[in-house]
Amino acid sequence: MDLEGFAKRGLARNDPNLEEKLADLIVEVKGDRITRVYAEKLARAVLVEARATLNPKGGVFELLDSGVTMGDFGVGSRGLGDFYAHEKIAEVIGETDAVVDSRQLDDSGAVEAGGRYIVLTVDGMHSRLSDYPFLAGFHVTRATLRDIYVMRAQPVAMFSDIHLADDGDVSRLFDHLAGIAAVGELTNVPLITGSTLRIGGDMVIGNRLTGCVGAVGVSDRLSPRKDAAPGDVILMTEGAGGGTVCAAALYYGWHDVVEETINVKFLEAASALLDADVEIHAMTDVTNGGIRGDAKEISKTAGVKLVFEEERMAKLVNPKVLDMLEALKIDYLGVSIDALLIIAPHASAEDITKVVRSTGVEIDRIGRVEKGLGVELHTKDGIKDFEPRFRESAYTPIKKAVDEGPVRNFTDMKEKVDLAAERAIAKKRRFVEKIKGERIGST
Repeated sequence: MDLEGFAKRGLARNDPNLEEKLADLIVEVKGDRITRVYAEKLARAVLVEARATLNPKGGVFELLDSGVTMGDFGVGSRGLGDFYAHEKIAEVIGETDAVVDSRQLDDSGAVEAGGRYIVLTVDGMHSRLSDYPFLAGFHVTRATLRDIYVMRAQPVAMFSDIHLADDGDVSRLFDHLAGIAAVGELTNVPLITGSTLRIGGDMVIGNRLTGCVGAVGVSDRLSPRKDAAPGDVILMTEGAGGGTVCAAALYYGWHDVVEETINVKFLEAASALLDADVEIHAMTDVTNGGIRGDAKEISKTAGVKLVFEEERMAKLVNPKVLDMLEALKIDYLGVSIDALLIIAPHASAEDITKVVRSTGVEIDRIGRVEKGLGVELHTKDGIKDFEPRFRESAYTPIKKAVDEGPVRNFTDMKEKVDLAAERAIAKKRRFVEKIKGERIGST
């Protein structure tokens, strides 16, 4: 419960019972660990801070709402809105001297230093795994290491950032770290630093957990998405899903499927390819909006057309996971299945297959790269739509409810998002110029 947000909304509408409502919420969450008198004292303090920061003056505080919320636009939901938001993020950051940066839409970035490439990435834990800290830690760590490996880099270290709300039991902190460290031990990549904080400090009550794990890797060669070329073949390894499939299994009651996701097969296969003398143009993990989303991003970044064979793809999804997804009417092409997608010259396909299968991981050729743009899905019933949806496949009950809710005009929202990004860029430039001017004036 965000007390500060609740308080500011109440102040905006001049709610005469706001202090009492705040005290009620505090007692509801904290229970008999506090008295009513103490809850009322906290409520008054919340209101003091909320009033003081309701309308602060000064250019640095200026922020005009776009009128589009994260949920409205599907940010974080691995679909069209999310992809568009990430393009805008790249614009706000601006052009950099990096070898690979956010403009290429890869999940990792890379810079050149000392004659080698330094690859950096970070992944946020799955928000629906808050009540299962070990699973959250395990899956976010796998995700961040995947992003290093697909750039053909050797991960060398990890960091974590953990935020646990005020009423979260300390055991959750240690359980989450155990999940992170388990993957670290299995892959020999140490967790060497990090940060541990409370969500919103004293202003957020409850036991919600969130955070991220980042990793750094080194490489002498890269395999960014932009290097996919016509004539290449597309290979995919087996996949049993990660945090997304885990969440689907948990919240639909298919709890036995969770165990299928606890493995490091992807990481073992990708690690083996690091040492192999094989030519690979591009690699990615099947995550963002499933294969639908990844294929769209690769096509746009590399300027090529991707053609997929659905029948071959389905055979590489863990049978228990696929049975669950089909039973729940969840499109497996639109969710993360934790598979490794490899785009390489035709002559390299057999050698790549041998290397991956030597680790005990199945792999098959599922498509090809052609001249042109866009993505095609070839099925036994003909060529079908393979465009990403506005959001990834709805894989929990609440996501299905959201999908069936009111839908805003995407074009109208994009215009508002464009304007918000333009304002952020202008603000960045204004303060950069201001600080540079102050530096010159002080010399």
